Amino acid sequence: MGTCRYPAEFRADAVALARSSGRPIAQVAMELGVNHETLRTWVRKAEEGERPGVAAETAKDAGLARLRKEVAELKLEREILRKAVACFAKETGW
Repeated sequence: MGTCRYPAEFRADAVALARSSGRPIAQVAMELGVNHETLRTWVRKAEEGERPGVAAETAKDAGLARLRKEVAELKLEREILRKAVACFAKETGW
C-alpha cells in the first residue's frame, strides 16, 4: 500500500471543515475521500499546534529525561570509582 501526500492547503481546509461542520470526523473524511484516521490525526496535530505550551513542555520533558539518565549514569560511575578506591586502598595498605 502506498502513501498519499495531501497538500497543506487541502489538509488545513479539511481540518477547518471537520471542526466547523458539527458532523463526525468519519463522515467528513468519507466525503473528502480521506481515511478517517488520517483526518483525525490532522485535527489532533492542528489542536496541538494551537496550544503554545505543548511544544515547550515536550522539549522540557525530553530535557528532563536526558538529565535524569545522565544523573543515573554519573551515580553508577561514582559508585564504581568508590569501590575501586576501596579495593586499591586495601592493596596498598592505606
